Amino acid sequence: MLRYALSRALSLALSLLVASAVIFAVIEVIPGDPASYMLGLNATPEAVAALRDQLGLDGSLLSRYLHWLGGMLSGDFGTSYTYKVPVSELVAQRLWVSLPLALYALVLSTLIAFPVGLIAAARRGSVTDYGIMGATQLGIAVPNFWFAMLLVLVFAVNLRWFSAGGFPGWDAGLLPGLKALTLPAVALALPQASILARVMRSALIETLGQDYIRTARAKGLSRRQATTRHALRNAMIPVLTIIGLQFSFLLAGAIIIENVFFLPGLGRLIFQGITQRDLIVVESLVMLLVFAVILVTFLVDLAYAAVDPRLRRTA
Repeated sequence: MLRYALSRALSLALSLLVASAVIFAVIEVIPGDPASYMLGLNATPEAVAALRDQLGLDGSLLSRYLHWLGGMLSGDFGTSYTYKVPVSELVAQRLWVSLPLALYALVLSTLIAFPVGLIAAARRGSVTDYGIMGATQLGIAVPNFWFAMLLVLVFAVNLRWFSAGGFPGWDAGLLPGLKALTLPAVALALPQASILARVMRSALIETLGQDYIRTARAKGLSRRQATTRHALRNAMIPVLTIIGLQFSFLLAGAIIIENVFFLPGLGRLIFQGITQRDLIVVESLVMLLVFAVILVTFLVDLAYAAVDPRLRRTA
């Protein structure tokens, strides 16, 4: 297990190094001078030159990349020109909105998808199965921002159970914070629950057709016992993949939902950094989100090894 974990950690480090080079190169080749864009059309050449020196844009690409990478490794993400504060402070403030939102949505999608997938697999070919598959297909096809607007219209405008947007902060208490994140979490969770339920159903149906399941049934186990004791564990590998990918998406891809609900999260900060051409904010945030995605993938690989001992023996 240790050798397998070390090999996956080495792969993670190499992936991060390649990703940092790609992110820096893509942002640097964007046409236009960031300093001129930040200062506007009426800026003097002296002011532009001073800002370029402040941002470190006069050095070579290699030196700037190494300086940025060294700062990231030491925890110094630079200072935002727009907000005049260190990027690490901005990330710390916004992360306490985006991370609970992603976890909240992931928990909701898992709680919905697991029983739904189990019921659909247990009643394969029945009216219940067709109904569930039709509902999940609709959940996949409809964009999450449309769900978000529908939830606001029903539960915020008409019923007035929740606010239409904004976040009171965790200082106001746990319940007000969770209440403000409920509608965005549901909007994010419904499409993800549809995907996870379909994967769960397919994996279970494939596993239930294996010889060892028929042997377990022949020994006297009921269908429910064979499913819960044997089939469910072996069907978890593709499900774990989807859960890991979903958490990465929910953390890094909630830009539209955060803007719909006016949430001060990482997604909205990236959007603001792009519109204001705040390069250091965009580079640092994208790199952090890539790190989060790769780290989740690493943890999913470890979960694979815990579920399937064959991976440990192969490593």
